[in-house]
Amino acid sequence: MAKELTKEQRAIIEDSIRDVKDFPKPGIIFKDITTLLNNKEAYATLMQHLHDRYKEYDLDYIAGIDARGFIFGAALAQMLGLGFVPIRKKGKLPYTTISQKYSLEYGFDEIEVHIDAFGEKDAAKVLIIDDLIATGGTANAAAELVNQTGAKCVACCFIIGLTFLDGIKNLKEKTEVYSVIEVN
Repeated sequence: MAKELTKEQRAIIEDSIRDVKDFPKPGIIFKDITTLLNNKEAYATLMQHLHDRYKEYDLDYIAGIDARGFIFGAALAQMLGLGFVPIRKKGKLPYTTISQKYSLEYGFDEIEVHIDAFGEKDAAKVLIIDDLIATGGTANAAAELVNQTGAKCVACCFIIGLTFLDGIKNLKEKTEVYSVIEVN
């Protein structure tokens, strides 16, 4: 079984995440990870936990979702000795891409990845990482996008999972999902 956080580790990480009330609009409590990033003990604790959790997964790549997923994904890829692949918002990548649309509250958005992002290996095993999962639209699109390249999304990891929304439940129909911190 994958490694879980100790009570001390959980407290260090949870205590480093700031709540910002009424952002980006009234009634929302925003989970601000910038305070985790500038806390060297919390960031080191988190990244060591992620390394320990995923080192036995026999992964080929880490893919980070634009943009906060880049912060965690690139660091984890380096720690595990793997390549890092950015999954970007449409129009941000310079080479040939494939894209996936997903629903937002009011409309659609689109993410993309380079068509050759996961190299020549058939069914390259990929871990997708991002800072937070709420409704899961972006995460589901990212998992589909990885699979469209011929790679395989073997798991998705989020620093924070909002369990009172359906994002985690829906994504679990496609792949393994892990949230370091869950918010009910």
